[in-house]
Amino acid sequence: MAKLSSTFLSSLPITIWLLLLAFILIQGVEGSIGVNYGTVADNLPPPSKVAHFLLESTVINRVRLFDANPEILKAFARTGIEVTVTVPNDQIPHLAKLTSAQQWLKTYIQPHTPATNIVRILVGNEVLSFGNKLQIASLVPAMQTLHTALVAASLNRRIQVSTPHSLGILSSSSPPSSGKFRQGYDTHVLKPLLSFLRATNSPFLVNPYPFFGCSADTIDYALFRPNSGVFDQNTKRLYTNMLDGQLDAVFSAMKHLDFTDIEIVIAETGWPSRGDSSQIGVDARSAAEYNRNLMRHVTSGVGTPLMPNRTFETYIFALFNEDLKQGPTSERNFGLFEADLTPAYDIGILRSTARSSIPTNPTPGPKVAPVTPVPAGPMVKGKKWCLPKRGAEIEALQSNIDYVCGLGLDCGAIQVGGSCFLPNTVRAHAAYAMNVYYQAMGRNDYDCDFKQTGAISDVDPSYGKCKY
Repeated sequence: MAKLSSTFLSSLPITIWLLLLAFILIQGVEGSIGVNYGTVADNLPPPSKVAHFLLESTVINRVRLFDANPEILKAFARTGIEVTVTVPNDQIPHLAKLTSAQQWLKTYIQPHTPATNIVRILVGNEVLSFGNKLQIASLVPAMQTLHTALVAASLNRRIQVSTPHSLGILSSSSPPSSGKFRQGYDTHVLKPLLSFLRATNSPFLVNPYPFFGCSADTIDYALFRPNSGVFDQNTKRLYTNMLDGQLDAVFSAMKHLDFTDIEIVIAETGWPSRGDSSQIGVDARSAAEYNRNLMRHVTSGVGTPLMPNRTFETYIFALFNEDLKQGPTSERNFGLFEADLTPAYDIGILRSTARSSIPTNPTPGPKVAPVTPVPAGPMVKGKKWCLPKRGAEIEALQSNIDYVCGLGLDCGAIQVGGSCFLPNTVRAHAAYAMNVYYQAMGRNDYDCDFKQTGAISDVDPSYGKCKY
């Protein structure tokens, strides 16, 4: 878990701080953001094609699997992508025996390492939430036995052992400082589990989902939008997003058992792009907004109110929309990509060579007549705007949009239905976003550089209801 000194950051000049922030964001996405590769579908591309796509076309370099599928593990060989595999819940009691654990390693792990970069084995998924007494009783023994088997195979330095939890392990979570583990599980299961993680230098994995915890009143809080926040009277800290509250509730529960030194990893989190009419915020715009803001936040180094100056290894759920999943429509639509590898929406994880496949408008809407651009307005003495240079490449301008809006600046005007959405072109949207950044940063010449794609103008580009 990366840490940055707040004293160091506060002493930097603003220009250097902004450059450092940009570096952190770029490096953080490539280093800390992974994806859950689920396969509950009948239309997915072959694993070899998926591995090649992730390697060549995205910045994702971590993948979590929900089993130890040999075909998938073979597909990721020699890619360097970090792979986490999962032991299905029903196999946990079996693996509490050393001979069984050793045989499982020989069958599912050792044939693929080191060619496939397997870095973690997860024993089950949300085991405590399902309430199966045998699986719960066997959870920590199975983790310990698997680690012993890894030691015997000289793989313990390469592969960690852990298990992910839903937030159902908490008996209280609001305010975040009151977070505690459920009675009975706290001392009998979670305390020995945390002791194992500390001894093996492994992380505590959680699956926080603001989507499932939000309502019409808290949708802005869940999506990292501007909001009044939630104040924790106990710690006198203000929470501006739901994810921080959920993570700090887990941290408080760990603190109650004296385990604040263990890294927390976000094993699953995401937002659906489609759902049922009764659900709040189930559309591509909200999904893109959540996941883009999520990546920006967890890689920023800001951390949470109780865990400042940290980044969090995070796995977005999920890689694909999975058409065979049960439950409401949203369950089948958490994917970043459709089965044909086209993006469900853009969150900035595609490499520049792959950006041409991004749909311009991921949210279906009514057809509109073509809009003729309105001529630029008159010169206004003393005022300046930042606009794209003539001839600037569309790819670079899209990158400018991604950067500005990813910082959390207000890009609502160029989203569907916004006052500057039309004309719906990358150049028009980039003009608005680049100017938003230029004005917010203090209207310095260097705030309009954008890798030499921006130029300062004294002609007001506003038109109609679109005001710059």
